[in-house]
Amino acid sequence: MSSQKHKLTAQDFLEISSTEDLRQKLSEKKIGTSKVDRILEYEADLELLQIELVKLQQWVMNNKKRVVIIFEGRDAAGKGGNIRRFTEHLNPRSVRLVALNKPTEIERGQWYFRRYVKHLPNRGEIVFFDRSWYNRAVVEPVMNFCDEQQYKQFIYKVPEFEHMLYEDGVIIIKFWLSISKEEQLKRFDSRNNNPLKRWKFSQVDQKGQELWDKYSYYKEQMFSKTHMSYSPWIIVRTNDKMAARLESIRYVLSQFDYDDKKETKLNLIPDPNIIVRYFRSSRHNKE
Repeated sequence: MSSQKHKLTAQDFLEISSTEDLRQKLSEKKIGTSKVDRILEYEADLELLQIELVKLQQWVMNNKKRVVIIFEGRDAAGKGGNIRRFTEHLNPRSVRLVALNKPTEIERGQWYFRRYVKHLPNRGEIVFFDRSWYNRAVVEPVMNFCDEQQYKQFIYKVPEFEHMLYEDGVIIIKFWLSISKEEQLKRFDSRNNNPLKRWKFSQVDQKGQELWDKYSYYKEQMFSKTHMSYSPWIIVRTNDKMAARLESIRYVLSQFDYDDKKETKLNLIPDPNIIVRYFRSSRHNKE
């Protein structure tokens, strides 16, 4: 009986119809509520931030803005989960997700940026890139998917490419999702042990731990050569997934003066312990 005292039964769940009911049951069973409280707080904050995202999207549509939000980072850093929290309540008519497969033989013979240019936003659209043209800055040289000349040409040309977009009115937000080596391994193991997530684990992922230092080298090269005032790199510390999602949304909202923004009671200033511009991360980020 003592073990049952600290567990919720099927009957308990039938009697729960609100957050307060859940807290009451947990209290009666003498079950600690700190984890539950944090999840409930996260869900409440996320909902309020997503309401602000809907306002932002409406402003983008009404003002015919073009917004690109790029998510880069090591495997298992949380790119897909972060993007899902951004987009799950947005109007699908004016938001798109771009997650490209490896280039075809024809695409490999084209100007590198061409396959990405055709996915850039039209007026009134927000486009999310789950990996972007920055594949050539880190993943491709690490995995030997491009040669040295292709890498150098890209790294010197990408500032010009993004400056052309900036001058044409495209707003670019670049996130690098930063994860520790230990946390990445933990998430890899979790994927392998979950049949619903095993599809996420690839041969490239397997190399992530083995080639950790090589990834770090190319990541730092990318930051130093492609961090510009008109498209800076924003580092998101993602060992805490929930905090990373909330603060990423907060950062995006903080970059726009959308309608009714001042009416919100939410804090829209991102936590500097989670969101860091590159020039600070070069001193403090130990990924």
